[in-house]
Amino acid sequence: MVHSEGMFKFVIMLHKIKIYLIAALATISIGMRAEEPEENYYSLMGDADKAISDGKWDEAEDLLRRAMRKEPSNPSNVLLLSNLGMVQFYDGRDNEAIATLTDAHNIAPASVTVLMNRARVYTSTGQPDLAVEDYSRVIRLDSTLTEPRFYRAMLRLNARKIQEASADIDTLAMMAPSDRLTNVAQATVLMAKADFKAAIPHLSTAIKLQPDASYYSSRALCYLYTDDPAAAADDIAHGIELDPTDGELYLYRAVLNKMRYRPDDAKADAEKAVKFGVNPALAKALLGD
Repeated sequence: MVHSEGMFKFVIMLHKIKIYLIAALATISIGMRAEEPEENYYSLMGDADKAISDGKWDEAEDLLRRAMRKEPSNPSNVLLLSNLGMVQFYDGRDNEAIATLTDAHNIAPASVTVLMNRARVYTSTGQPDLAVEDYSRVIRLDSTLTEPRFYRAMLRLNARKIQEASADIDTLAMMAPSDRLTNVAQATVLMAKADFKAAIPHLSTAIKLQPDASYYSSRALCYLYTDDPAAAADDIAHGIELDPTDGELYLYRAVLNKMRYRPDDAKADAEKAVKFGVNPALAKALLGD
């Protein structure tokens, strides 16, 4: 009897202990769910990447700075600093972007990514000579890269340095003859030399590899110069379908409409060209008004 009563009390006590432990576990579980997960370097990086892809520049900048403060000695901070410079650039703060990218370059002078980003900002802010210097630094660091050589060639062509640009493009042709950028570069230098017929096959290759409104625009211009208005019209239509805000395409269509004695259509297209960024003086000159 005593044994049975003692066992009964033990079972009751054990049951109470289990209830207490379950309740305590539930409390701990609720507390864990209520706490925010601790920020870490890589989660901040991931959140910053998402903010950049969403175009949330203020949020991206805050996340990048928090990540760098989290681990100030992490070697990856150079790339975060480079990303911060580009975020500032996308946000329209060009001077801050250049200063940030220059800081990153001073920390890691051999970083190709930093130099490529700074060259891009220099180009967009009307500083082509500084952009060429950065692309040249990249080429000295890694002569196998085609992209910096392409952009350097384009900047040299724009500066009418045909011989220097041609040297870069000849190198591209040896390195990657079938590459899209190589064919675009070859077409561009041929157009600069007024050899429009020879430029057309290179533009056709580029279009086959990656249809782009700017390539259709360039080939349409070549067709206009080689007296093939039907082909030009086709390219203009394809280009506008890809990018209805490309002003050059409307300008070339205005020229076509003038050739076809459709002055009202030509005028309407010229107005659209100007609306989408074409210099009004150029539109006027091409239409002969």
